Amino acid sequence: MRPPRRLLSLTLVGLLSVALLLVMIHEATPRLAPPSESGTLRVATRNAATIYYLDRHQRAVGPEHDLVRRFAAANAWQVEWELFETTAEVLAALEDGAVHLAAAGLTHLPSRDARFARGPAHTEIVEQLVCHRDDRPLPRRVSELAGVEVRVTAASSYSERLQSLVNAHTGFRFREDPRNTETLLAAVAEQEVECTVADSNIVRMTRRHFPHLEVALNLTAGEPLGWYLPDDQAPLAAQARQWMASAAGKTALAAIRQRYYSHIGEFDFVDLRALNRRIDERLPRFLDLFLAAEAKTGMPADLLAALAYQESHWDPEAVSPTGVRGIMMLTRNTAASLGVANRLDPAAAIDGGARYLADRHRRLPESIPEPDRTYLALASYNLGRGHLLDARELARELGKNPDSWADMKEVLPLKADRRYYPRTRYGYARGYEPVHYVERIRNYLDVIAAALGERSRADGTAPEQSAPLAGSPATG
Repeated sequence: MRPPRRLLSLTLVGLLSVALLLVMIHEATPRLAPPSESGTLRVATRNAATIYYLDRHQRAVGPEHDLVRRFAAANAWQVEWELFETTAEVLAALEDGAVHLAAAGLTHLPSRDARFARGPAHTEIVEQLVCHRDDRPLPRRVSELAGVEVRVTAASSYSERLQSLVNAHTGFRFREDPRNTETLLAAVAEQEVECTVADSNIVRMTRRHFPHLEVALNLTAGEPLGWYLPDDQAPLAAQARQWMASAAGKTALAAIRQRYYSHIGEFDFVDLRALNRRIDERLPRFLDLFLAAEAKTGMPADLLAALAYQESHWDPEAVSPTGVRGIMMLTRNTAASLGVANRLDPAAAIDGGARYLADRHRRLPESIPEPDRTYLALASYNLGRGHLLDARELARELGKNPDSWADMKEVLPLKADRRYYPRTRYGYARGYEPVHYVERIRNYLDVIAAALGERSRADGTAPEQSAPLAGSPATG
């Protein structure tokens, strides 16, 4: 039986009213003015060591943070950050048009390209299956994943990757988890979760804090991380891509890689396991001394702790075959010049070592930017000021920048090259040693700073958004 004509008419009117209401709601939803008009770039991000975090001075830093700030500065824009806990929340902010740009370690995927305007790529990563090294046997091939408990953060690229494996391999299952990738890696380290998936740059950073994490297998050959924008921000996306491909963008990328990743060498399980154990067992005995030295000299306590660990592994009675002694491994002459009567007294040694590093730092030109100035001060602590000045002069002769640690890493080893050292004032030196020395301190610093940050938060003395340092600059 056909419906009455009047009822049909009312139904059509109702449908049209609903449609009109939806259009009105959509039009009433405020869209962000482009940053070219407002002067402000609104950015969605996450709090993580590979993305955005606050350093010990509560300054925002991080690879994504630094790139965005340079892009914004090139256009004379301010940046307004919107922090989210998970990738799903970042993508939701994009979908709602609440931000101009998402810079949150997002993998460029066809499924995301269909939803958003694709911005520039900046980092290539490999997605890795990560498990606890003591869980045996670990899956070393995709065909061995059946029966393995795998959890990944929800709405992530990992979920899409694993879904394709579920379809292709009978018996494999995984679960999405509301927690972020870094939290899931910690859960694997604590053996609460068997395995998870993470980007290789996240794994590289995180394994230093949790050395029992092991990469079981690579799930991809290489994929780009980059920015995404709402689909109505295509002109801004094109502008960002153009900037990233420019000389300024390439310089920014090089600076990010130098600051956050260059010092992370090959993973050393034994060394990092020992460091994390000694952070719990030894560092508390000396932490107040490092803090007191910071208050006196301005040299950060975590930097001094990393320096002392490189020198002695926090052994106050350490003695080297060359005669240097104590927790800061001071030479007899250096100790005498600092008024340190007993190098084996940790209080005197830490105070003296901090004053010596502060002196190395102070005597460098103020024009040298941080963190390069701190790295050069550490090299001077290790090699001696005269040899460092030689290397700086040699850098100028070779057309290198003597104020850049990236350039000085290449020049310092030439102090051991007979083609170069005979024409320097102080002659031969094992110039490769301070390069290794500084890079190891930077690596230790990241781990120590993160541990101290966690303790501060547990004590209620630090804000929730604090995170690992990456090349913490010393104060001037």
